[in-house]
Amino acid sequence: MGAQLMDEPAADELDALIAAIPDGWTRVRIAGAAWGITRTTRAGGRAVSFDAERLGGREKLGANVWLTSDGAVLRPCEVAAEDVMSVLRASASALSGE
Repeated sequence: MGAQLMDEPAADELDALIAAIPDGWTRVRIAGAAWGITRTTRAGGRAVSFDAERLGGREKLGANVWLTSDGAVLRPCEVAAEDVMSVLRASASALSGE
């Protein structure tokens, strides 16, 4: 799968979602299930790796996000971009207490 340059509203949402995820490993509940999410920031904050795994299950996904002057670039790892965005949205919501 190629890199996906997000349109401006989606890029803004992606920036906010990535910012809501703390660096390191965090446990969150998504749709009643426990997930482990990991955020790793690289390249002086210009690149972020995001990995998520359903604990006790087989579901896994990952993506890299490049924060460029042209906007956020989402690069999912063998999954659909919308799947990554859904887990990011749920994780950010769970972490904010919503």
